[in-house]
Amino acid sequence: MSDELWTTATRHPFLDAVRDGTITDAAFDRWLCQDAIFVADLLTFQARLLARAPRRAQTTLAAGCAALVAELDWFNEQARRRGLQMTQEALPATLAYRKLLDRLDAEPFETAVTALWVVERVYLLAWTHAASETSKFRDFVEHWTTPEFGDYVDALGELAVTHGNDEVVREVLEHEVAFWDMAQR
Repeated sequence: MSDELWTTATRHPFLDAVRDGTITDAAFDRWLCQDAIFVADLLTFQARLLARAPRRAQTTLAAGCAALVAELDWFNEQARRRGLQMTQEALPATLAYRKLLDRLDAEPFETAVTALWVVERVYLLAWTHAASETSKFRDFVEHWTTPEFGDYVDALGELAVTHGNDEVVREVLEHEVAFWDMAQR
């Protein structure tokens, strides 16, 4: 798997702009609303994955589902604070990601859980890259880089099977890049 693609997905110009404080509120809010839609889609995917998971994976996936439910509540609170309507239509990058998650439902558990690990690992690494004491979005970045989230990503990493799943890793990374790109259009 290309280290360059991992770097592009986790050190994207959108994240640099969040860190540097040059991102516009409109671009951040567009991304935030689309991410809330994605998180709802991810919850659906992860709940279905939990339903077919081997016993050794159930605790991690169940905790992840509970965290996604709490994340959706948090998104609603952020929307209220920022005066956003979270009932926006999904944009093409969000719809493409939804399609990938739907397709992963038919993949073997090992492939699907590896994809989930990539999604969450990119998120953690990306927001860690965006960390800055001076960013006006510091509270958001801190929310997405907690030690508990890091522990969850590590637990998913123990379930992931990267050998033989290069194609799905690449697909997830490409979707991540497209999702960051979408915010700046």
